[in-house]
Amino acid sequence: MLNRLEMLRLFCAAADSNSFKEAAARLGTSPQAITRAVKELEEAVGELLFHRNTRGIQITEFGTHLAEHAREMVTGVDGLFHHSDKQSDKDLAGLVRITTPSIIGRHHLLQSLLPLINRHPGLRLELGVTNLVADVVDKKIDIGVRIGQLRDSGFVARSVAKISFHIVGTPELVAARGKPKTPQDLSKLPTTALMDGNTGRIWPWYFAENHLLTPTASTFVTDDPEVECNAVLAGVGYGQLSSHQAEPYIRSGQLVTVLDEYQPEPWDLYVYRPQRGPVPARIRLVFDRIVEILSDPATFEKTV
Repeated sequence: MLNRLEMLRLFCAAADSNSFKEAAARLGTSPQAITRAVKELEEAVGELLFHRNTRGIQITEFGTHLAEHAREMVTGVDGLFHHSDKQSDKDLAGLVRITTPSIIGRHHLLQSLLPLINRHPGLRLELGVTNLVADVVDKKIDIGVRIGQLRDSGFVARSVAKISFHIVGTPELVAARGKPKTPQDLSKLPTTALMDGNTGRIWPWYFAENHLLTPTASTFVTDDPEVECNAVLAGVGYGQLSSHQAEPYIRSGQLVTVLDEYQPEPWDLYVYRPQRGPVPARIRLVFDRIVEILSDPATFEKTV
């Protein structure tokens, strides 16, 4: 739950905008964050604050009166820290290097991080979008995002979400080739495979109780998870896709799951940084923003 000041700040932005999306763009946050703040505030005051429809939002009479008082409160509190904020803007100047898996970087971080540059002149971002494991020391990485176990126990890491894995195929593939009953049945069916760019070997498929199966005669092989997802959507074979790739298509009916009883335990999605002593304000700002984005379940609901 948001603290009350932040809730009011997000509400005031919505009250001065034509849509939650516009309010989010002004604050450099997500529309889902605005929606959540308004909903929590409505529950707290016991009144409807906005009428909502597909064309936009219309503030209620109660919401108008509340916004007038809320603006005074927020402005007053901001005034107390006016000097500190100016000093912070100076401290935020400089480069922040980020490394992230390709899909997460392209589809879930890029558009949400760019507003930080507009809000804080002097802040520079370097976003490395790669599926290779980056050496954070050699590459001077400030912040990393990674799915699964971290190799260095010296990182300062936050687990922000759980990533599940599904064996999926198109309904047409299931109808034409049949549904596997056990993981071993996959050897008789067309499959896709993902190559680990770090080792040059095929990634194994993961199943319950830590059982592994490595595809040996896949119809399609790639080193890019997004390309593999597109191949599965094209019906060339069954594939094991992560939840942030597969679940939007499962909900839309474009993909169906099989072997659900063999689904492995979810993996952690981490945001991490090397432990190098004091953390500059610019790195703390970007780190906290990435944590906020990836902690929000709505971030992964859209089709990538």
